[in-house]
Amino acid sequence: MASHRKSRTPGTRVAGIRTPALATAALTSVALLSQTADAAPSDDDRPSLEEVEKKVDDLYRQAESATEKYNAVKEKTTKQRKRVDTLLDDVAKRTQTLNEAREELGSFAAAQYRTGAGVPDTATFLLADSPQDFFDRDQLMDRMTGRQKAAVDDYVTQQSETMEKRKEATESLATLTESQDDLKTAKATVQKKLSTARELMSKLTAEEKARLAAAEEKKREEAVRKAAELARQQEAEEEARRQQQAESGPSGTSDSSGSSGSTSTTPSTSADSSYAAKAEKALAFARAQIGKPYVWGATGPDSYDCSGLTQGAWKAAGVSLPRTTYAQVEAGTTVAVSQAQPGDLVFFYDDITHVGVYIGNGMMIHAPKPGTYVREESIFYDGESSIHSVVRPA
Repeated sequence: MASHRKSRTPGTRVAGIRTPALATAALTSVALLSQTADAAPSDDDRPSLEEVEKKVDDLYRQAESATEKYNAVKEKTTKQRKRVDTLLDDVAKRTQTLNEAREELGSFAAAQYRTGAGVPDTATFLLADSPQDFFDRDQLMDRMTGRQKAAVDDYVTQQSETMEKRKEATESLATLTESQDDLKTAKATVQKKLSTARELMSKLTAEEKARLAAAEEKKREEAVRKAAELARQQEAEEEARRQQQAESGPSGTSDSSGSSGSTSTTPSTSADSSYAAKAEKALAFARAQIGKPYVWGATGPDSYDCSGLTQGAWKAAGVSLPRTTYAQVEAGTTVAVSQAQPGDLVFFYDDITHVGVYIGNGMMIHAPKPGTYVREESIFYDGESSIHSVVRPA
């Protein structure tokens, strides 16, 4: 999934974040940039840099939303294709069984023809418009042998079940075709948004690109500052918790109360320990993907989109997460940002179209957008208001 800002070229690392090489060049020309920062649109109605930036941001956000819809449709299509394959296999097996039942009835008809027996003509059954047409001839059924009746019953059962499965397979094939059409539409929507964004960016001058890079660098610095602030807050809260535990005594009770209480190893402590062990595995996986390219709709191993990365990380920890951000946000317990622990999932924007894995100290690992790579970054990379929620996977 995209991160809504200009692509960052891998460069030097500052506090776990890749610093855009373009931004470095921009910072060396501050004087020039300051003279043009407030430039108005040209007389030929060419949009201003601010208008282009907003439009590109909007396109990336729309592409993010379209990507998650694509992921959802793709998941549905994959399940539907498996169902169709299963049904077709079942129909093939039932058809084979039906043919065997038909052959058995045919053997009775052949025997009757050779012997001229007076028993009812089994061929009459095979030539009937439907099994029921034959059964309506009660006088014929009454004259059948037990073995013939068993063969007829088996044939009727197999025919009915096979017809039902064929109908189900036909309906599933129709649904699969619709899903495949929806998938093509979703894919085209993402590609169109990204193509338009790239086209707008390609029309910017080198100076305008440098200005955007400088603005991006400023936002990055603010994001790092906010991350450090959160880290200090979390550290202070943890210290207060440890102090409270120390004052409560080794048995988990207050020294002043004198009453007995629970031991220091509580169920919540055990749960925290279990979660931390899983989170460590998830984070180890996520760190191993740093530097791999973002590709929308990708789930690894060579590239990822945002929800593909988080799904893969927690799969490595033995936890199965849904494919999309919309579903992943429901796959756990929501906690306050200040209570975020390593391994938690951080979701962004009102439409929940981006997600990263929290690593502590206000930082996360995420797959930003096309043209970027999986990287560490402040959870405030797009502003504090962009954070939707923090979820601890079940």
